[in-house]
Amino acid sequence: MRYTTKKRLITGSAIISAGFLFATASMAQEITIAFDAGELGSTSYNPVTASNLNSAASLIYDRLIEQDADQSYHPHLATSWEESADGMTWTFALHEGVTFHDGSPFNAQSVADWIPDFAGSDNEYLVAAIASVDVIDDLTVRFNMERPEPNLLYNFASTFMGIPGPAAYEEMGEDFGVTGAVGTGPFMLESFEIGLQTVLVRNDDYAWASDLSENQGAAHVQQITFREIPDQSTAFLELQTGGVDLLLGVPTDFLQILAAEPNIQVIHMPGTGISYMPINVTAPPFDDILVREATGLAIDQPAIVAAVYNGVGAPAHNFLISSLPEAEVNDDLNVYPDLERAGALLDEAGWMMGADGVRMNAEGESLSVDLFTANSTEFTRLTQVVQAQLAGIGMEATITVFDSSTIRDEYRRNAHQLAVRAYDWNNSDILDWFFSGTRLGYPNVSMWEDAEGQRLNDRAMTESATFDERVANFLAYHEYVLSQHLFVPIYQPTKNIAFNTDTVIIPDPVRGTRFRSQTVLDIRVVE
Repeated sequence: MRYTTKKRLITGSAIISAGFLFATASMAQEITIAFDAGELGSTSYNPVTASNLNSAASLIYDRLIEQDADQSYHPHLATSWEESADGMTWTFALHEGVTFHDGSPFNAQSVADWIPDFAGSDNEYLVAAIASVDVIDDLTVRFNMERPEPNLLYNFASTFMGIPGPAAYEEMGEDFGVTGAVGTGPFMLESFEIGLQTVLVRNDDYAWASDLSENQGAAHVQQITFREIPDQSTAFLELQTGGVDLLLGVPTDFLQILAAEPNIQVIHMPGTGISYMPINVTAPPFDDILVREATGLAIDQPAIVAAVYNGVGAPAHNFLISSLPEAEVNDDLNVYPDLERAGALLDEAGWMMGADGVRMNAEGESLSVDLFTANSTEFTRLTQVVQAQLAGIGMEATITVFDSSTIRDEYRRNAHQLAVRAYDWNNSDILDWFFSGTRLGYPNVSMWEDAEGQRLNDRAMTESATFDERVANFLAYHEYVLSQHLFVPIYQPTKNIAFNTDTVIIPDPVRGTRFRSQTVLDIRVVE
């Protein structure tokens, strides 16, 4: 079923009062949103255990704290907080009158019950520094720390730290987030078809928005259908023809076309991630660091930005977005194209150029590799360019396209060599997520286990007493990761969001680091 933003009229032989008709039409305000390609493939809306969440999750669950585009922190379910001088306790005052979707109250006990749920999950690191939680009174909670955690506010603002209803979480068990989900957010989960669509309906009781929203009450929109459309050309066409009101990810090559559409408006938000090519260090020939380094030197990031992205965005030369201080590594470690050096490294590694333009080793094996990618227009196009650039150093890459869920299974099976993928995260702890030896397969697609790397990882994650110390520790870890040639950085995008001005009104400016609940609360349907 396709939902539109047009009002549905009740007809029949009975005489319908104008007041009733107006109320019914107002209740029927619906919009359809297409997820960005990087958000496809979520299999659960359980924020505690999920390794991949999309924008809809931020509408189901609220967080203690919200983060704005300027990286500042704003109260939400927490109205204020205080850190002790030694960093060993944090005390939070909570918003009064908040209820979960099932009618149960949100209070300090809800928070105390929530933190232990992370134990044993992939997201446990978000709360690993919390030793215990004290309920001071119904609206005051204190976190007692194992160690100082200068990243705690960022963690609490994460989509993965949306707070689920304790009773529903316990009752539903493994089905929580799949067959149902309960939070305090401005929308409630009505249905979830994995890989297809998510339908949310308005929480009419909502009255506790953060100050990032102008609207402090229930959302103006009654229902939102989020659709998963892997082919971005199809998503683009749906936006043009009215099947989609809002497109959360617009490929840059469509921007010029959209500029000619009088009823389409584009919002440009700062990017919060990069596109890159992880290298499986356990899969020959990439168990040889010389081959890995040569692979990185083959990729011409500026040319890709120009050809694939029409100059929108920026080349990526390391693993972190450039706005983070931990991205300011020694420039000798940044990755730039250098075909001459790449050729010399492959010669040194014993891979000599063949007459057909494909290198071979002394055993007669061709330098032929598998290159995986996800089935979205942007990924496949980028992967084809990467394939051509690898051919420039004598590496023959065969592309295989997977859907978003299947490709993660391939990573976990260690069935890959190279892949083109992207992440969306504006914090340096993404290094822990993708390179810690405790997460092999996925998300550690590089399959990298290294004692020194893990030591630097753990020091950055657990031994940073202050923000400045954390920056220094992550900088050292980042530089070591770069020295091991575990991936190839490619592109740092902008976030392009397009909407149909005939059907929806989007607030300007968009608040927050991503398009989340604080913005959706202010969306209006065109009458």
